[in-house]
Amino acid sequence: MTSIEAFVAGLIAVGYEPVVVFGKPDHLIFDYLVESGGHAGRKIRLGLVVPGDFPATCPSGPHVSPHIHPIGQQGGHPIGAIHASDFGSDWQYWSRPYPEWAVSKRTVAAYMSHIWRLWDSQ
Repeated sequence: MTSIEAFVAGLIAVGYEPVVVFGKPDHLIFDYLVESGGHAGRKIRLGLVVPGDFPATCPSGPHVSPHIHPIGQQGGHPIGAIHASDFGSDWQYWSRPYPEWAVSKRTVAAYMSHIWRLWDSQ
């Protein structure tokens, strides 16, 4: 099983319906319902670039659509380190590495807990 196949299977196992982006076999998109924080109840789309060595390495951060915060602001989470995304003009990239990945279970569920915490702290 390839890294992308493993990640897709992990997303399906936790209830998501990922789609591989045409022409970009390491890019996934799926709908995400924000469960907590300032955007609770909002449905957005998440995009992830799955590294070829997953689970040794996790995705670096989510790509988010639609834009939630302005691109290019200084500072930390939640408003800083937000950049243009190669997923398209309706997307933004949140540079939010998962610092505990090396000591986590290195599963898709563990990574999605990181994503949940990002939204919870908005």
